[in-house]
Amino acid sequence: MLDEPSIGLHQRDNKKLIDTLKALRDLGNTVVVVEHDRDMIESADHIVDFGPGAGEHGGMVVASGTLSQILQSPKSLTASYLTGKRTISRDRNVRSAGTLSTLTLIGARQNNLKNITTQFPLGLFTCVSGVSGSGKSTLIVDTLYEALTAHFNPLSKTKPGLYTRIDGLENIDKVILIDQSPIGRTPRSNPATYTGIFSTIREVFASTSEARLRGYKAGRFSFNVRGGRCEACEGEGQKKIEMQFLSDIYVTCEVCKGTRFNNETLEVTFHDKSIAQVLGLTIDEAVDYFSFHGGLCEKLQTIRDVGLGYIHLGQPAPTLSGGEAQRVKLATELSRRATGKTVYILDEPTTGLHFADLEKLLAVLHRLTKLGNTVIIIEHNLDIIKNADWIVDLGPEGGERGGFVVAYGTPRDISRVKTSYTGQFLRKIIE
Repeated sequence: MLDEPSIGLHQRDNKKLIDTLKALRDLGNTVVVVEHDRDMIESADHIVDFGPGAGEHGGMVVASGTLSQILQSPKSLTASYLTGKRTISRDRNVRSAGTLSTLTLIGARQNNLKNITTQFPLGLFTCVSGVSGSGKSTLIVDTLYEALTAHFNPLSKTKPGLYTRIDGLENIDKVILIDQSPIGRTPRSNPATYTGIFSTIREVFASTSEARLRGYKAGRFSFNVRGGRCEACEGEGQKKIEMQFLSDIYVTCEVCKGTRFNNETLEVTFHDKSIAQVLGLTIDEAVDYFSFHGGLCEKLQTIRDVGLGYIHLGQPAPTLSGGEAQRVKLATELSRRATGKTVYILDEPTTGLHFADLEKLLAVLHRLTKLGNTVIIIEHNLDIIKNADWIVDLGPEGGERGGFVVAYGTPRDISRVKTSYTGQFLRKIIE
């Protein structure tokens, strides 16, 4: 059993993986794969498609059978993309890369990078591609991001990879890395607290007549401080039981029954719901529930726009996948006041995303560039790469045989470069 084995693999390497899995099958083994990759799905002997939506809207088998049977299923969203009835696309930026200012990284030579110089058109969506181990993360995260961080924050202790200089710094004002690290490592962190939504929600509850009558302030509705939280579990809703030589286990608090708050706090309601019940709402439900509150509703809508309408406001951070955590961060950045001079860096944001979610991601990235910001992503997914404004393709191989700029330009430009593995696969879907 393999859980999304194509993560981090270039299409060339993915083909090798598929051939290996087929070889395992041919030896008489049973191979079960959880996957979103188009080639992997189309190579399977039997497909089980879940849906129809995500979270509480999913959990059902929408279609099951061979590829041809799946493609004929009218209920399968996956089938609509595989057949081409629905395609992954976005509005193109009308600005040409040749007419824009650029951010130029000169002399990058960390790890396997071969003293390369790369240009990133500002205000556009740039995709950095290449086979696994070709130097993408070293170039973008270890060198470019760390160098920009050190520039904007002289007190930063980060040490960027080796490079000569960066030109074009006067055209940007900050850099933000949106990766897949957790938004919090304890159950106290959740989408509502990370995005700042919870502060507004607590103020809404503090403004109710019942709260004012009791003298409750916004702090009363926090599970992190004394007063309104359940003291038996200190607002965690669960208790940790140490198992000595075994992994610790968590059990629901017997006093608050997992609500995190004491009874007095739960007696205050807003539109017939307590603070605990509001934290139990999904983002989709919360958009409707807080439709009267412009600012709050706008932030919630942003989370929905990145494809997370199914997660709960108070869902503990450790239960979010890396892809979900990354999209929560993306939504948080989207809800902030834009300067139009920000560089956003994302490392493989399509991890764990279905075709329908890719469309939503592209729409969000387009919103960022439409405001004048620059988006640079490291990516292997061809549906994303073909929609980029500009591509920097590294290679030609991984390790010591990598670290060169094989090609750069628009997706169509890259598809014409015979020495580019990315171009070879792009050619099949562009032409």
